[in-house]
Amino acid sequence: MLPDRGRLWVNLPDGRSVAWYDREAGRVSVLSAVHRDAALAVLRPYLSGAWTVGPPAVPSAADLVRLSLHPDDDLAPNRPGEALLGELEHGAAGARTRHRLRPDLLAQERVGAELDALEGAGWRVLHAVPLPGAGRVDHLLIGPGGVWCVRTVAGRRQRVQVGDLLVTVGRAAPRPDVRWARRAAERATHALVTAVTPALAVSDATRLDVAPSLRDVEILEPGTAAARLTRAPATLKPSDVDTLYTTARNLRTWTAV
Repeated sequence: MLPDRGRLWVNLPDGRSVAWYDREAGRVSVLSAVHRDAALAVLRPYLSGAWTVGPPAVPSAADLVRLSLHPDDDLAPNRPGEALLGELEHGAAGARTRHRLRPDLLAQERVGAELDALEGAGWRVLHAVPLPGAGRVDHLLIGPGGVWCVRTVAGRRQRVQVGDLLVTVGRAAPRPDVRWARRAAERATHALVTAVTPALAVSDATRLDVAPSLRDVEILEPGTAAARLTRAPATLKPSDVDTLYTTARNLRTWTAV
């Protein structure tokens, strides 16, 4: 069984989907009557409130693409900081490297949790989206306010200064996070064929100073990010959000750019 934010999917060992539970709609959709009882048995511990079961509604084009997506190519199950989690849990990193990575992971988890909470407002979120040759997009948001490509900056309980090109955390050497956010948004624009807003999410900073001349990269702070995004002017319809999310969750979308 695989999670997909508002849905839980039941797949066969070969990756084919046979049913899903839509929590918001309170409905179990079964694709194959042969697997109906087995799928319900798997889903039963997760069913809550009133719910119905039956064949799915006529699928949209986005539904058809999602149903044909191989689990290995599906980015939806990625957790915030997925790559860092793997390195800390299974990598051969030394103690000094682990000490350096943990604040970064904590920052991505904090920002990711706040962005995940936006799904009730019509947003969809992907984490750890790979950009071949350029690392990963920490968080990709798709919702009424457009598509946002978010890079997390761990403030490490220090002053953070964001300039037109670089970010400085405490007394550490400046890093090109601003330039990276712009380039990542450009690549995402090319991959999704839609405008993408570059953004930096600054977590756990004792003080944040942003250059007044920085206007093309949005700055998000934990605690206020959700309000900032929900106030963004609506540019996408729900059907557009669903289509773009389906495209973005496919790994092959990003390996082709």
